[in-house]
Amino acid sequence: MLSTLLVLASESEKSETPFFVVGVLFAVWAVVLGVTGTRSPEFASGRGTMSAVIGVSVVLAAAAMAMAVYVLT
Repeated sequence: MLSTLLVLASESEKSETPFFVVGVLFAVWAVVLGVTGTRSPEFASGRGTMSAVIGVSVVLAAAAMAMAVYVLT
């Protein structure tokens, strides 16, 4: 009986894969920004480029938080 309940409980859990995918994308984005920013002192100096970098970063952060909530609920 207990083993049946454990199997049913494990089947109803949501996959953590979306969270990990978004997390890896966010980490890769951070490394790319770090390397590019270190190599080029003029990186994101224009208003459009700076807005794009901030926008992508905010979207990835929000997606990671949303995936964490999705997995936990």
